[in-house]
Amino acid sequence: MGASNAAAEKELTGPGTANLMEAVVERSNMLTALHRVESNKGAAGVDRMTVAELRAYLKEQWPKIRESLLSGSYEPKPVRRVEIPKPDGKGVRKLGIPTVVDRLIQQALHQVMSPIFDPAFSGSSYGFRPGRSAQDAVKQARAYVREGRRWVVDLDLEKFFDRVNHDILMARVAGKVKDKRVLLLIRKYLQAGVMEEGLTVASLEGTPQGGPLSPLLSNIMLDDLDRELERRGHQFCRYADDCNVYVKSRHAGERVMESLTRFLEQKLRLKVNREKSAVGRPWERKFLGYSMTFHMKALLKAAPQSVKRFRLKLKELFRVGRGRNLERFIREALNPVIRGWANYFHLSGTRGTFEELDEWLRRKLRCMLWRQWKRVWTRFKRLKARGLGEVRAWKSATNGRGSWWNSGASHMNEAFPRRFFDQLGLLSLLTTVRLAQQKIN
Repeated sequence: MGASNAAAEKELTGPGTANLMEAVVERSNMLTALHRVESNKGAAGVDRMTVAELRAYLKEQWPKIRESLLSGSYEPKPVRRVEIPKPDGKGVRKLGIPTVVDRLIQQALHQVMSPIFDPAFSGSSYGFRPGRSAQDAVKQARAYVREGRRWVVDLDLEKFFDRVNHDILMARVAGKVKDKRVLLLIRKYLQAGVMEEGLTVASLEGTPQGGPLSPLLSNIMLDDLDRELERRGHQFCRYADDCNVYVKSRHAGERVMESLTRFLEQKLRLKVNREKSAVGRPWERKFLGYSMTFHMKALLKAAPQSVKRFRLKLKELFRVGRGRNLERFIREALNPVIRGWANYFHLSGTRGTFEELDEWLRRKLRCMLWRQWKRVWTRFKRLKARGLGEVRAWKSATNGRGSWWNSGASHMNEAFPRRFFDQLGLLSLLTTVRLAQQKIN
């Protein structure tokens, strides 16, 4: 990437000085950023350059890019608009994919800015911060409920990333960053625009989801909310734009909801989604995919909406996997999804959901087998080969019922018991959750 400017780097005496851009383009920082961008992979931006092509491009172009960053003349490209369905199936989430070069620069910016801002963030802020996770936020929420705060103010910010006010955000950034080149570059990223159907649409507000810098900027923007909640003495957990405040009564919750809505809309110019926000019981609401039981010593559990989304994801996997070899399908397609979901929900204190899902998964696999057999004679031979008597195998193969009914019937359960799927390597959600719990205990 070219030799580092040693003299310029010496001028950087600490965070927030007027020479922060020198730290951004410093060789080790850029190499770290490059490794991160390459490991994250991701799609190409508007210029169609892939991550695999980035290194070769930088060997030729980095000196020119570096000079433009140091002089303040660098111009980011618009982001490429991508729409993905929201988890609840209602509407789409708009992502903005920067070019790989802009992702590299944003990552380098993030690496020098995060140590400046993160130490001062609230202890109740968990999203996109080193050493903190969604599970940490959920465990703290459970602690608040166990302390007797059995009402929750569930705040939902409407299209937060699309509505961030640039002037308010930049004022917060400028409070600690004095390098005008860095401030100008961040504003340029905010205003780079979005390319849709070949046309660039200007960005007058918002920070596009999809860039490495957006999570940090969102925390900087919402730090005002955290400080206001702390000033009022509230117990809360915030993960990005998902914020829950835990109180002891409905009346207190309604009062908090009203005052926080006023604060967010008037001071930060953010809009609270009144349809999705509510004051309710923790076991009636969800937070980061989890819900709770109503016991005095509340237990965490996967929220019903999370279970529904998981089933829908698995159904799509089964649809795509029709006709595939069963063992390979389990190993390559099913197990990675099961492992990821179980590891995320390993904090659950209930087992019923995992047992039901395990049974449902085995039934779906039996259904997959029944459909693959298609013909009556094939079904008869397969059932007989699995140990069913000739009369029963023939009666089962010719019953005329649908595949889902047969997958839950006794003949398929006897022919393909749980141990059959265990031998194929099918992961059990319940067992995977227990193993994850043992590792942390």
